[in-house]
Amino acid sequence: MQKYLPLSNLTAILHSKRANIYYLEKCRIMQKDGRVLYLTEGKNDYKFWNIPVANTTVILLGTGTSITQAAVRMLASAGVLIGFCGDGGTPLLAGTEIEWLNPQNEYRPTEYVQGWLSFWFDEGKRLCVAKNLQKARCNYLANTWEKDKDLKNYGFHSDDYEIERALDKFDKKIDLAKNVTELLTAEAHFAKQLYKYAANLADIDDFSRDPSADDAANMFLTRGNYLAYGLGAVTLWVLGIPHGFAVMHGKTRRGALVFDVADLIKDTIILPQSFICAGEGFSSQEFRHICLQKFIEHKSLEFMFNEVKKQSLIYWKSGGQQ
Repeated sequence: MQKYLPLSNLTAILHSKRANIYYLEKCRIMQKDGRVLYLTEGKNDYKFWNIPVANTTVILLGTGTSITQAAVRMLASAGVLIGFCGDGGTPLLAGTEIEWLNPQNEYRPTEYVQGWLSFWFDEGKRLCVAKNLQKARCNYLANTWEKDKDLKNYGFHSDDYEIERALDKFDKKIDLAKNVTELLTAEAHFAKQLYKYAANLADIDDFSRDPSADDAANMFLTRGNYLAYGLGAVTLWVLGIPHGFAVMHGKTRRGALVFDVADLIKDTIILPQSFICAGEGFSSQEFRHICLQKFIEHKSLEFMFNEVKKQSLIYWKSGGQQ
């Protein structure tokens, strides 16, 4: 029996098509018989569970976990990103500032990082790309909420007056923004309107976004955002774009491009599910499961890949002109 699977087999599934994100706690991850397994301890016995590495994007290792070097080697060969984190997925401990433990595979395309850098040092072009990402974020929300039956059952409709008005005002402010500060201000106002809308539907009074708060809605938002950060980190790593070349959040965070990319899907997937699950009294595990299912259902990772690739080449392929 061979010790490791061929690299060609491990990377057969494109990252943009992969389905799995894992959060593991109180277990030991190891390599055995050419597979990556995690071991859990029961009352009377031990149980081994398989991790399908070729169809996995991110593994978050929570409290009480350990991992062997052989397992890390195999995960890296399959292009799986690893992050050590606290309880429930937050905070991310290794690395800080959303710098994940990336596989050291340099056989990746160069055109996207070259395209990204072709505009990044020009403030005007950088602002233009930031605006494009925000518009793509709004379009994804409108299209996804329009067709998601589960969201409609809970009262989330993209054609509600509040949402249409919020999207329309944000779209106009995006066009009028003269710099990143104005764009960030408009984005913050838009997010507050979405929080208010979702809180009303979930019958949560006086909601205020606070990442350190211990109420269910805030905790789900924080933990769900880390799932989105994982997808953002995978997108950027595969395309070879360093996390430091942000277009919006870069003034305060070294790995801020992950935040920029994660913003493409956070409002659409994480935000409504956080309030729905909080209102229904769901557990963290149930919340994570629902979010991951919605990522798959609405092809979130594929959307992130396509949008980042598009923005990377918007000036590169046009000879410097948009």
